[in-house]
Amino acid sequence: MPAEWLPHTRTFMAWPALEEVWGSQLPAVRQDIANVAKAVAGFEPVVLMARSDQADQARQMCGSSVEVIELAVDDLWARDTGPTFVTGPQGLSGVDLNFNGWGGKQTHADDALVARNLLDRYGIPRVQAPLTGEGGALEVDGDGTLMATESSWVNANRNPGRSRDQIEADLKELLGVGKVLWIQGVAGQDITDCHIDALARFAEPGVVVLHRPAPDTPPDVWSQASDQALQVLGSATDAKGRKLRVVELTEPDPTRTEGQGKDFLATYLNFYVVNGGVIAPKFGDQSADDRAAGILADLHPGRQVVQVSINAVAAGGGGIHCATQQQPAVRGSTGG
Repeated sequence: MPAEWLPHTRTFMAWPALEEVWGSQLPAVRQDIANVAKAVAGFEPVVLMARSDQADQARQMCGSSVEVIELAVDDLWARDTGPTFVTGPQGLSGVDLNFNGWGGKQTHADDALVARNLLDRYGIPRVQAPLTGEGGALEVDGDGTLMATESSWVNANRNPGRSRDQIEADLKELLGVGKVLWIQGVAGQDITDCHIDALARFAEPGVVVLHRPAPDTPPDVWSQASDQALQVLGSATDAKGRKLRVVELTEPDPTRTEGQGKDFLATYLNFYVVNGGVIAPKFGDQSADDRAAGILADLHPGRQVVQVSINAVAAGGGGIHCATQQQPAVRGSTGG
């Protein structure tokens, strides 16, 4: 599995389809997705999947820079429903992680087929994973190391009866990694069971960005998860034996964010690295937004940081990384 910062052929996204999921917020969520798609399209091609009866609206809202294809989806989480791409001697393949609605928490009849349907459409070989999970639960450095939360993988709602060692062996074989850094995470508190991509990310081999709570935030399960991750990563080495440098990225002041709701995901960690850029969220706490942009720019030299307001998507517990999935650029691969 290549690191996200390596060149992409395109980005896949999905148009949120269901009022039963988003209710009155659906128009605002669609506007957020259109804004993210246009921001990504400033750097690389974007293909957005939409139901056939919603494709025209998606085209109208996203504009001519975004290609909209008709493919049945339930929701916007392309990171989790789409294929996770891997490369090898034969070129590019897509891993189908058997999406099951994060353990049966949401309607997913169409989303369960997104990886298969997308790979068929682009003529990319499909690898069916021997386990169940999501792309947002995987974070690789492209140099042999994977980070993951136990709460998203070693969980009866996805992989009943399977031990961490069994799951780790499958992930190593599927993704071509030599070492898995396990972080405990939090089960049962959000729809993803604490995906790694909202907690810890690689900026380059040996460098990890870690979500940290805002100053003076009362301790809760999320701050405890961050503390545990800091403890693990602070003493860990990667697949190549490097000690990790951990860069802390503090969330905005909750009293200054524009968005709200019990599921509001106010983390800057859910950024997306594109060709020549980093697409990152902003939440309305100007000083925190500016600080996050500066840290991300320092960590990704030569890339332009573009911040997008995603209050409606964040209120649903997600972010920019959750809504995007990269197709790596591989010499000689199919799927052009």
